[in-house]
Amino acid sequence: MRREETIQVSGIRCERCVLRLGKVLEGHDGLETANANLIGEVSLAWDDERTSREALLEAMARGGFRELVAQSH
Repeated sequence: MRREETIQVSGIRCERCVLRLGKVLEGHDGLETANANLIGEVSLAWDDERTSREALLEAMARGGFRELVAQSH
């Protein structure tokens, strides 16, 4: 099943960071599309039968990109 989500991540400060994130995710089995912008939004689409949100987050974390979770007050 195809899943899509936009995730806010830390670690993106410049165009080189966006390219580095692309390299981190390049070839990830099951990932269909990944687009990042300079404000740290990463739009992902993946095949849920071949990979998971957690696996994608782990791959990004290995490259120094961490999901920003909204702080509860």
